[in-house]
This record gives sequence, C-alpha cells and structure tokens, in this order.
Amino acid sequence: MQTQHFEIHIQAPRERVWAVMLQSPTYERWTRVFCEGSRYEGSWQQGEKIRFLGPDGQGMVSEIAEHRPAEFVSIRHLGLIEKGREDTTSEAVRAWAPCYENYTFTDEAGGTRLKVAADVFGGYEEMMASTWPRALDALKSLCESAA
Repeated sequence: MQTQHFEIHIQAPRERVWAVMLQSPTYERWTRVFCEGSRYEGSWQQGEKIRFLGPDGQGMVSEIAEHRPAEFVSIRHLGLIEKGREDTTSEAVRAWAPCYENYTFTDEAGGTRLKVAADVFGGYEEMMASTWPRALDALKSLCESAA
C-alpha cells in the first residue's frame, strides 16, 4: 500500500471548503469524478461509522478517526460493502485494512490550502493518481462559485 499526496489552493475560507467538501449535495457533486452517484451514509462526527457508497450500494465501511472542523478530517477505512454486506474480516480486506484518508485545511494567501493524504491499495494507484486532481478541481470550482 502506498500513500498518495495531493493539494490545491482554493480561493475560499476554510469553513466554506470544509462545508462544501463534506455536506450534501455538494459532496456528491465533487465525488462523482470518482464514481457517478457516489454518496455517504452516516456521520462525520469523530468516532462515528460512515459508509461510502456507489449507486449500486457497493462501497466502503469506515469510521471517522479524527475530526477538527475546518482543520483536519481523518477517515479510517475498515472494509468493503458488497451485496449489502459489510466485510471487515476477510483475508482480502485484512490485507489492506485499516487504511486512511486525511484532509488538512490551512489558511493561505487569502484562501485555503487543502492537503490530501490517501492510502491506496489493490492496483488503484494509477486511477487515483489521475482522478484525485480532477476531483480537487471540481471541489475548487464548487467552493469558489457564488454561495
């Protein structure tokens, strides 16, 4: 498993970037770059379970490892969701779980520097390396458009 790093400067306050990134319906708009129809179920509160799902109900089961609003969010991915069932114990899942996705928001040049550190496994390295920049561009566009 490798950790990929991405960052972008967004001309908007940290609070706006954080809210647009995590709240519906804007969450679904920037994450569709990864999968059209992506969504989440659950809570962004620290220690809470959250499920990241595609339109077919497949996805990942995770928990919020740490959350300091508009400063830092850490997602601990624990397993997969397949055919409606959560798998956190199979050999295939244990080969990579847990893995993390971390977001850091800092003030910079009148806007926000968003840094992403994402653990990538299972041959998805190239896909994620090309998709994350497009997703961050979509987030930037949403954040910088009129509220």
